[in-house]
Amino acid sequence: MTQTATKDHLRIGVLEGDDIGHEVVPASVQIAKAAAAVTGLKIEWVDVPIGRRALDQLGHTMPEGTLETLGGLDGWILGPIGHREYPKVPEAINPHPILRKRFDLFANVRPTRSFPDIGCLHDDIDMVIVRENNEGFQPDRNVVMGSGEFRPTHDVTISVRVITVEGSSKVARAAFEIARARKKRLTLVHKNTVYKLGCGMFVDSCYEVAKDFPDVTVDEVIVDTMAMRLVRDPQSFDTIVTTNMFGDILTDEAAGLVGGLGMAPGLCIGRGSIAMAQATHGSAPDIAGKNIANPFAMIESTRMLFDWLGRRHGLESAVQASELMKQGIDAALSDPATRTPDIRGTASQSQMIEGILAGMDVPNA
Repeated sequence: MTQTATKDHLRIGVLEGDDIGHEVVPASVQIAKAAAAVTGLKIEWVDVPIGRRALDQLGHTMPEGTLETLGGLDGWILGPIGHREYPKVPEAINPHPILRKRFDLFANVRPTRSFPDIGCLHDDIDMVIVRENNEGFQPDRNVVMGSGEFRPTHDVTISVRVITVEGSSKVARAAFEIARARKKRLTLVHKNTVYKLGCGMFVDSCYEVAKDFPDVTVDEVIVDTMAMRLVRDPQSFDTIVTTNMFGDILTDEAAGLVGGLGMAPGLCIGRGSIAMAQATHGSAPDIAGKNIANPFAMIESTRMLFDWLGRRHGLESAVQASELMKQGIDAALSDPATRTPDIRGTASQSQMIEGILAGMDVPNA
């Protein structure tokens, strides 16, 4: 992404979300604060209410003023949202599509990396799937008013997929920039053998953007073949770009290769200078409050946020904080005593956090 004017500090929002979000988001902030203290990164932390707790306390899952507050920040950490369990009232809305569309966070960057001894199905996996975020089949994102899914009769339901040149081009450019910074290889995943117009437009738009990236090698894989190849030879891929629903499905499959959704971080980015750290997993109400939820995905998402903002704004202390966080994460994941049971460890969540801090060579902050 293009670097903007240098900043001397960051303003970061903290949105805990629901259930295990009240555990993993504070853990992420704790790790980030410890890293920032070492590198001299100045951060103003802004608590922003959202989700079920906001509904219970303030009468809305996205209280008045939330979007305006977020618009004044450099980025934020969004915990998992358990909107499926919200009461069926007008005030209990799903914040996800609103945040993504309001701030034009059109690219969902989801890396997949294998670590030794944690139960990965393959070694040496290191890829990034860039998922289009704001159109596609998802009915809450593909129309301005109403819904992209409707039922004209009792036994017929119609779902509409929206693909645009603009949306496809924007996510393609983001993916090409990521590919250029990695191994200069980009795979387009689609199904233009069947969706000749929709996926055809997506592929054509990607190739048009490719003209600006002659140093990046481009290939294509049909989505059902991609699902098979992720299981067989995921090491053969580096950077992947695809449409919304295909990306949603493939990134969960990719997470299954490397230990599960607890190992699936994500960062939502756009053309502007705002970014949102958001892990791929849900709010896991069944394990909330038990001190066993794997905090990796949320902490790694936060690390990605600081790396992206640091490079975007020319803020070296933020990039250094990200590198220090990575050092601590890698150290904790290398020892069963400092990783949670879902990834072949014996640690509680708090013990894993302590392990990350120890790996960063900083005191338990």
